[in-house]
Amino acid sequence: MSATLRVPRTRGALSGLLLVLLGLWGALMPLVGPYFHFGFAPDEAWHFTSGRVWLQVVPGAAVFLGGLIALASANRAFAAFGAWLAALGGAWFGVGVPLSGLWADQGRTTLGSALGGTTRQVAEQITLLYGLGVVAVFLAAVALGRLAVVGVRDAALAERADRPSPVVEERPVTDASPGPRPPLGRRPVRPEDATVPPPRGPLPERIPGTSPEPVPPQTTGPGDVKVAGRTDETRGRPGAGA
Repeated sequence: MSATLRVPRTRGALSGLLLVLLGLWGALMPLVGPYFHFGFAPDEAWHFTSGRVWLQVVPGAAVFLGGLIALASANRAFAAFGAWLAALGGAWFGVGVPLSGLWADQGRTTLGSALGGTTRQVAEQITLLYGLGVVAVFLAAVALGRLAVVGVRDAALAERADRPSPVVEERPVTDASPGPRPPLGRRPVRPEDATVPPPRGPLPERIPGTSPEPVPPQTTGPGDVKVAGRTDETRGRPGAGA
């Protein structure tokens, strides 16, 4: 449930930014507008009257604060509260002046009359009161509509938040085991291997693909036996064997 309340900050970014700008316009223009003779009487800049405060500055501040909350909040409920606050501020821009006749003295509103001619007066009433309130309510309603729908991206964020994090087992640190031995052909030559003398004498050449010829066994005959004290010469004389 708490995971679905999370919302990306880009969800109400555009509506929140526009509400912030409208709130600044509605709250500051009554105070600086007299510099250009644009606003409501009295024609004095930075002059706070009950009409300016309650019918222009306060609803402008509400629109500004609500837009700022909708712009910066990542919680769906808190961002919706900001949108509702901006909607109430915009609605007060539209109905505040007519309702102020209920508590005004002698049937006159607490907000002064618009300055200038007919065209300027129409522009002042639209841009500083009624038109400003309509646009603020519209943008707040758009922000509320976007916040009321749980999109695919919101569901993915909620599922990712509800997914338990994997538990990482801590293993004791042991000495690194020696790596695999390199192949025989790549082993470095050890000093004791270099001291082995090479074989002496020529090696018998062997034709590849042939097997060595077997050596026949040697037999010893009676005539090959040598008697001590005799030689081959005495053995060949007649009567030598007597």
